[in-house]
Amino acid sequence: MKVLLENVTKKFPNRNRKQEDVVAVDRFHVEIPSGKLIGLLGPSGCGKSTTLNMICGLETPTEGRIFFGEEDVTEIPPEKRGVGLVFQNYALYPHLTVRQNILFPLQNLRGKDKLSKEEMLQKADEAAKLVQIETLMDRKPSELSGGQQQRVAIARALVKTPRVLLLDEPLSNLDARLRLQTREEIKRIQQETGITTVFVTHDQDEAMSISDEIVVMEAGRVQQIGHPQEVYDNPVNLFVAKFLGTPPINVFAGEVKSEKLYIGEDAVLDVAGVADRKVCVGVRPEGYVPNVNGKFRCTLSSVEVMGRDTSVVFEHPAAETRLRAIISADHLIDNSQMEIRFDLKPNKVFLFDEVSKQRVFFDDGKENGK
Repeated sequence: MKVLLENVTKKFPNRNRKQEDVVAVDRFHVEIPSGKLIGLLGPSGCGKSTTLNMICGLETPTEGRIFFGEEDVTEIPPEKRGVGLVFQNYALYPHLTVRQNILFPLQNLRGKDKLSKEEMLQKADEAAKLVQIETLMDRKPSELSGGQQQRVAIARALVKTPRVLLLDEPLSNLDARLRLQTREEIKRIQQETGITTVFVTHDQDEAMSISDEIVVMEAGRVQQIGHPQEVYDNPVNLFVAKFLGTPPINVFAGEVKSEKLYIGEDAVLDVAGVADRKVCVGVRPEGYVPNVNGKFRCTLSSVEVMGRDTSVVFEHPAAETRLRAIISADHLIDNSQMEIRFDLKPNKVFLFDEVSKQRVFFDDGKENGK
């Protein structure tokens, strides 16, 4: 089921009536392809959950329309949209067993959609097998781990075979190991069912690992849409570059003079085609190559060996914070030295306009993301 949000805006009344309404989502225009898993990604307060609530019908857009396929569902109530919703806090009924929790949506069907008891039990068993909790059907939620409770919530959302599955921060309450396992399960379930799925998260690792496409949001607006790796490799602005990546991108104040990029006093890279200007420079942690004769000079703080990789922590006067480079453990770094030098990989260096923070492209012989 294709989902189209057509220039959707959501405003909420301001508590101070003399001020303008609060714009939670601003002219949001996104088409979600049928059968794909799309991640809505952004910091808290950027409008992700509000967007999800408008898709499922819990909120009505102030402007714009929402379509499921060719059907305009903007004014259709939630219970008639055919959506499955999984909340952050699971929202299971504590007095009911797992089986009863999964059955609950089916028991509320009316008219032509009403099922017999046998049909409901069969559907509940199928949903339980899909999320691999068929041996837990007689337990109460209090007897389950957090990951098991989340699977019950997903089974309950799937049991009605929804047209669209909506997941609102579904892994936030799980520990690191369970989050990894559960997100792999969510991807498996989505691929097996082929249900169009929208996954809301502020965790970029989650979004990038399981999404077919990600929608990066800030202050209610779409910043960039694309395949996770493509967005990581070619951010359109400084916000997207800084939001994606662990460790985060290193940011410097720089200047272009005579098609050379200067960070501090060092001409660190040729940037053909860029006019003289001041820029923000973003360098991914994996974009550094240690070289005793390298053009980029930094002050070494520490070296952390992490098995296959080495993390080099350093400082530079053109950056406000300590910086981190991730290099191969094959490079041996003398931790006692004061200065370290790098060459920079052109495809891991991004220039942004000093004022607008929008991407400035340069010709490195490899199109540099164009």
